[in-house]
Amino acid sequence: MDLLTPEALGILFAVGLLAGFVDSIAGGGGLLTIPALLAAGLSPAEALATGKLQSSFGSLSATIKFVRRGEVNPASMRTMILCTFVGAGAGATLVQMLDPSFLRDVIPILLIGIALYLLLSPKAGDVDAQQRIGEHAFALSIGTGIGFYDGFFGPGTGTFFAIAFVSLLGYNLRKATAHTKVLNLTSNVASLLFFIVGGHVLWTVGLLMGVGQYIGAQLGAHMVIRNGARVVRPMLVVASIVITVKLVWSDENNILREIFAAAVALAA
Repeated sequence: MDLLTPEALGILFAVGLLAGFVDSIAGGGGLLTIPALLAAGLSPAEALATGKLQSSFGSLSATIKFVRRGEVNPASMRTMILCTFVGAGAGATLVQMLDPSFLRDVIPILLIGIALYLLLSPKAGDVDAQQRIGEHAFALSIGTGIGFYDGFFGPGTGTFFAIAFVSLLGYNLRKATAHTKVLNLTSNVASLLFFIVGGHVLWTVGLLMGVGQYIGAQLGAHMVIRNGARVVRPMLVVASIVITVKLVWSDENNILREIFAAAVALAA
């Protein structure tokens, strides 16, 4: 379709708004925005780059909301922010030179594990739990690693950050979601800067969707502050499952899809 018609722009704005709402709660907004941008006729590089522009608005919106309500203090996260920025910049640089498709075999397995963890641990994230690693170790491993992943590929970044905060630093889901948004904003901005250098950003589309993202993220962050784990846990489970299904069934060579198909054949 023609990308700049009122109808197309209206649809992309609505997608941005919905994605901002979902992403501020559980991550996974890229599952909505990237396919929409591709369907609108953008190349994969343009879709990824423009997606970073509009998602930056959503993560900024949610971060502002959480900071104003005293849920997170970015100044106390300096090391995490720095490591995430470096990781995301490296990922965004590399993805413009390499084919990232091999990650599709790994990510669904991780996401299935996330969904099982949340489903089998119904109290996980209701209250602060035991901290398993130090914050500097967390910054170096999780900040750099997930930051790199977000710059390189992206889907589920918010989900990964949230679960890492819960399982490794012992944060409750409300606190984890607030801290996740700070690092999500960091990785989005870092990736965007490197994509701008590469010349792949479509500014009109990205800015319009960004307005929708900003509004949606404000609504989603408000829900997290009011409801905490009660709303975040179900959204994380759904996001994990949906991202997994999307990645598995969109890639005919995915190993999980091959295993599933073999199992069905044997059962028949």
